[in-house]
Amino acid sequence: MTLHAGVIAVQGDVTEHADAIGRAGRAHGREVAVTEIRTAGTVPDCDLLLLPGGESTAISRLLHSEGIATEIVDHAEAGKPVLATCAGLIVAATDAGDDRVDNLGIADVTVERNAFGRQKDSFEAPLDVKGLDDPFPAVFIRAPRIGEVGEGAEVLAEWDGHPVAVRDGPVVATSFHPELTPDSRLHGLAFFEETDRASAPAGE
Repeated sequence: MTLHAGVIAVQGDVTEHADAIGRAGRAHGREVAVTEIRTAGTVPDCDLLLLPGGESTAISRLLHSEGIATEIVDHAEAGKPVLATCAGLIVAATDAGDDRVDNLGIADVTVERNAFGRQKDSFEAPLDVKGLDDPFPAVFIRAPRIGEVGEGAEVLAEWDGHPVAVRDGPVVATSFHPELTPDSRLHGLAFFEETDRASAPAGE
């Protein structure tokens, strides 16, 4: 069965994420059709959803003006997988610490924008991520920092003593850009391990 993945394409690293979803799907033996989403009406048909980085205030404004925001919330509340990265994490959080961002509230965390520095402070770090056997080469660019983590959310990775990846139900959210590396295991962790378990015969 073909899985339908949507990449929110109002702003951000759309092509890179679409490629990473395809690679991760093949690694898990799954066929995936990826659609770029810029208007309302497509999210309800998606099995998987990705909210990429970019500029969080612009993303938030466009999601609401285009009518996509409520569809993303409905997708997550239905238990369908979501991966939110960098600015996507800020928009997905319950509190971005910025009144200009109209949060979706699908990841129970607070976020501090650009806490890891400006563009010139970008860096790559090997992260130990819960669920991955080997360190993941995480790319941090104007990265937000996760502050408080709600009781229902699980920390998947930390850097410099701060959470940088969390899972809250079907939502995986990261401070870093997993699409800026040929390693697609983070997309696999967010999307295909959950769908693999859901489709496995009972008792496995």
